[in-house]
Amino acid sequence: MKISFVIAVYHNEGALSKTHEKIQSVFTKELTEYDYEIVFVDDGSKDGSLSEMLGLKKKDPQVKVITFTRNFGQMAAMLAGFREATGDAVINISADLQDPVELIPQMVEKWRGGSEIVICHRTDRSDTLLAKLFSRLAYSVLRISLPQIPPGGFDFVLMDRKVMDSFNAVDVRHRFFQGDLLWTGYRTSLIPYVRLKRTIGRSQYNFGKKLKNFLDAILDASYLPIRFISLAGLTTSGLGLLYSISIVISWFRGETPFAGWAPIMIAILFVGGLIMVMLGVIGEYVWRINEEVRKRPNYVVRDKFL
Repeated sequence: MKISFVIAVYHNEGALSKTHEKIQSVFTKELTEYDYEIVFVDDGSKDGSLSEMLGLKKKDPQVKVITFTRNFGQMAAMLAGFREATGDAVINISADLQDPVELIPQMVEKWRGGSEIVICHRTDRSDTLLAKLFSRLAYSVLRISLPQIPPGGFDFVLMDRKVMDSFNAVDVRHRFFQGDLLWTGYRTSLIPYVRLKRTIGRSQYNFGKKLKNFLDAILDASYLPIRFISLAGLTTSGLGLLYSISIVISWFRGETPFAGWAPIMIAILFVGGLIMVMLGVIGEYVWRINEEVRKRPNYVVRDKFL
């Protein structure tokens, strides 16, 4: 049986050889009865990542390399790798040595024991306090509508071939990996781990990319924004109705409902701001519908070295 590894690469020069070495070591020492392949996908790196990958391919025929014309994002790189992987199981793993390769035998064991998806989920991470807080807040919001997502989220995961085929059959833009994978409903096992500190290079996963991924998760894999709009609209309408009743009662009593223009201005600003937020959320959905109608691919491949 063969296990495929998909590794999205973006400015990971120096870490790729060590990642390859660690994976290869697992199969020469522990998983000796399995074959493997490693699919590197270069997401428009400007450093020496591509040269390093091609060097690894010359030494190891089990290495495949796919290159993009430009940077399309981590999700696009993962999708390209998933579609090229041919193994009986596919493992998505980071290129920066933050996912412990030592867990691979345990993942394979759970897979052979009947699990179709084996998720290594993060219980903690060796990141900055700000990154930890953002991650905790983001996943707390996501779990309101997607409670099956582990609290710390995941990227390091093993998928059975039928799971991979089902995942690849979904052809949409702005995908949320974790939500789409769990949506398939296959038998799932969890393995907790602490995400390791990056030792080579610096992370390219900046706040803008984190925010984009969070919006993809909220808008594409969650009903939360629509429910929020409905609830906010209902609450505002209810408060407006109660206030209207109080005005009518005051009018019948001959009383002035309020003094001055302050209450009117507060109501106008509050409702106006709420409407603008709602229009912004609806605009996000309209833009994504437009993206789907245009049917542009998620990525453009420059070369394949298979």
